[in-house]
Amino acid sequence: MTMDSSPRQNLGISAYSWLKRDITRGVFQPGEKLLMSRLKERYGLGIGPLREALSQLVAERLVVAISQRGYRVAPMSLAELADLYDARAQLEGLILQLAIERGDDAWEAEILAKAHTLSKIMEVNSPDELLDVWDTRHKAFHTAIASGCRSPHLLQVRESLFDQVERYRHLWLRETVFSEEALERKRQEHAALVEVILERRAERAADMMREHLMTPVPIITEVMTRRGLA
Repeated sequence: MTMDSSPRQNLGISAYSWLKRDITRGVFQPGEKLLMSRLKERYGLGIGPLREALSQLVAERLVVAISQRGYRVAPMSLAELADLYDARAQLEGLILQLAIERGDDAWEAEILAKAHTLSKIMEVNSPDELLDVWDTRHKAFHTAIASGCRSPHLLQVRESLFDQVERYRHLWLRETVFSEEALERKRQEHAALVEVILERRAERAADMMREHLMTPVPIITEVMTRRGLA
């Protein structure tokens, strides 16, 4: 039984990962109908794993079920952008305050290690690889900070908000990662944030974190307006 279910489960996970990535990266546009025939051809998978992946993405609000047999990519809006980013910033500020209260020396060391990795110059072969590497390191840096709160439930809510904001965040990523000037601003923000965190100035750090997480909103708003997504 286990032998049979494991490959099916792996196919479902693969379908979910690939489809989520393509929706996030804009391969499938907001409101676009997700035709099963096209998905089968693109991913080389059967209907079962694809339905499983689509159901999971409906739960994450990235896909909308339009009938028993149909799915569309969820729409995007400036109202949702503002609400998601505000919720995320407020939660991250709270989590950081708790992390400063509860975090130990190992937590501080992990933040420093991740900040160092993020600030290093990357040797990459393509723009997409640059985006992927920087994004992975950036997430690891913020996750290291949040982990100090030591609350699995808060971290789960945080992860859910990150999933929902991913499509919007990706619009900001492409504008930021390929601009040396924008990257340098982020490096400065991260360095200032680390300094205040290590000084254990909880209220100041939380204010800075909220401000830091809201900086993408005007950039994303401009991109959405330019592309007719707003």
